[in-house]
Amino acid sequence: MASTPISNNVLVIPINTATPAPSEPSSYDHLRGTDTPIVIDNGATTLRWGFATSATPNCQPNVITKYKERKTNRPLLLFGDGVEAESGAKAQARTPWENDVLLNFDALENALDYVFLNLGIDTETVSHPVIMSERLATPSHSRGLTSELMFEQYSVPSLTYCVDSLMSLYQNKHQGRRRAYSADGLVISLNTASTSVIPVLNGRGILSRAKRIPWSTSQAYEYLQKLIQVKYPSFPTRITGTHTSWIFQNVCEFSPDYTILLRSLRDPLQMRANERIIQFPFTAPIESEKTEEELARIAERRREQGRRLQEMAAKQREEKLLEQENHLDYLQVLKSSKTNSTDFMDRIKADGFYDEISLDEAIKKLETSVKRRRKKNLVENEEAATEEPLWPLADVPDDQLDEDGLKEKRRQKLMKAGYEARLKNRRGKEREKALKEEAARRENEEREHDLQGWTSKIRAEHEAAMEKLRERKRRKAALSDRKSATAQARMKTIASLASDTPTGKKRRKGNGEDNFGANDDDWSVYRKLNTGAASSDEEDDLAQLHTLEAKLLEHDPLFTEADTYSVLSTQRSALVEAYRPRYDEGNVAGQCRVHLSVERWRVCEPWFTPGMAGVDTAGLGEVIANILASFSDQEKVRLVGNVFLTGTPAQVPGLGERLHATLRPIIDPDAQVRITQASDVGLDAWRGMRAFANADKESLIKFSVSKREYEEWGGERIKRWWGGNWNWAV
Repeated sequence: MASTPISNNVLVIPINTATPAPSEPSSYDHLRGTDTPIVIDNGATTLRWGFATSATPNCQPNVITKYKERKTNRPLLLFGDGVEAESGAKAQARTPWENDVLLNFDALENALDYVFLNLGIDTETVSHPVIMSERLATPSHSRGLTSELMFEQYSVPSLTYCVDSLMSLYQNKHQGRRRAYSADGLVISLNTASTSVIPVLNGRGILSRAKRIPWSTSQAYEYLQKLIQVKYPSFPTRITGTHTSWIFQNVCEFSPDYTILLRSLRDPLQMRANERIIQFPFTAPIESEKTEEELARIAERRREQGRRLQEMAAKQREEKLLEQENHLDYLQVLKSSKTNSTDFMDRIKADGFYDEISLDEAIKKLETSVKRRRKKNLVENEEAATEEPLWPLADVPDDQLDEDGLKEKRRQKLMKAGYEARLKNRRGKEREKALKEEAARRENEEREHDLQGWTSKIRAEHEAAMEKLRERKRRKAALSDRKSATAQARMKTIASLASDTPTGKKRRKGNGEDNFGANDDDWSVYRKLNTGAASSDEEDDLAQLHTLEAKLLEHDPLFTEADTYSVLSTQRSALVEAYRPRYDEGNVAGQCRVHLSVERWRVCEPWFTPGMAGVDTAGLGEVIANILASFSDQEKVRLVGNVFLTGTPAQVPGLGERLHATLRPIIDPDAQVRITQASDVGLDAWRGMRAFANADKESLIKFSVSKREYEEWGGERIKRWWGGNWNWAV
């Protein structure tokens, strides 16, 4: 999938919506009855197959799944691109490989069924010799079951196993049928789950000195996914393995010297210049612009809804108040019946009270609630009142009123007391408002008379307020460390307050009485003890700070938003800002972006330093040094003169330069280091197998295992030859 760049360093994750067309089986008529070999490159990621007469192989992802179609409820067996076409089938997909070992032979059998059907073979048996690739040092169990499939299930006449990386070298170095194959070199094969290094002399792989490290693209994809998840823990889009594989193939590369690279990236400008931005799919919100008339209608509708809600709330409060007053009257009558009735306890229990105390508590709660609701109703009408309300019964003697009049008198007295209290509070607010206006007037005069002096004074107050908040933060941070001096002083204060022995008068200053609390600062000791509680002083300090900042932003041209406390307290260093830039909450496209800078090279570095990814093994440079140490100086020169890279991951940029920088210090200065790459890192293994099968059919028959030999030796045994494994070889 090709990337879609937005700018020089922004790449868009492609959305693959195309359904792959099913491949039609090839015609088998022209090959029926012949002994043309079938070439199968059984890769862990891609399966490649074809007759030896084909110029290019058929390729499909080596994955299979059993899926039940939703419409017809019919079970289906999907292979390759068909798995990607059905979204519901991906969760059940399986591959014949587990890491770098062939283990799932049911999946392998299904894959081979697809191969032979695609080749058009319509006979009961496969009457063609097969040459098939396998991994370096394949376990005998895997080879035995594969041979069993080939000979027992498909009845192939012969089977030849070869190492894929050696056949890739053969494809690039053999010189035709007339000249013997005698290539030298160091074959580095980057597979799906491992990387192998095989020394080759005179065309023969020295497999006894070959090495393999358990790191390759599958681990690199997983490592990259974890790095992105750690960097963006709340990323809005799910990052899948398909995403990470695409990012790795399009963004990541090897660095000739990772340490020097990190030093250069300490400069924020260099980090920004070398970063790549991955844009994930997102849905932009649809914003419709409204006319002024529509906005006015919406505002009027909201005001009307607000008025209706206020009327409904007022009506509900009146009904609730009336209900509570009636219930209070009933409970008071019930309370007064204690002296007139002998069954008082039975009546209060019938109403849900345990005893007289619970009845008194209920009456008290109702009285408090009724008073509160009456005050609230009066406050709402207080602003609309133009004259002082009258309470005609408030001063009338009780003996002149009946029972209803006494109730109304009590209500009016409560209302009068509340009105007078609110009136007093309002007057106090008016005086406070007048004082603030006077202070603001004097401040305006001072600012107009001496703007620079006023600005300096407000800036000093602003700096003092910020320092006070910073000191409070430092204290909280110090209290989190139990060994700090602040935390130990707090423990001493707790111990002294909890001490059973009071401090004697002789130890008190002035030998007088205890004056604790006379100074307001004395009470700060409790704030020192209770560090988890919210401090009202901090809220007051923040409010004062915001007031000072508003004044400075309005009148001081040198004071900007960047100088405010909220910006300074959240300001990050330029390097951190370059490492992970922040976007506004409303920027949907920015929220769905991943910035990769160091990660581009860090993902590839475990090939040479596996420890940084938590893998306990030697790196590629150390493995190569260990292999070269077992050869003579002349052989070393022959090996490093052709360092051959193969496998699909070998096309990651920078691998050749990094290998050259790694090999140069460990070999003779006069030796030439030449690093080459397969002409087609993905297909050269299959083409090399095809070239071998076509170039020397006698050797193919000589090195293959026939059906009779399989029955005699078993499936694990193979013949030893220059392109195959040595384990269990005869």
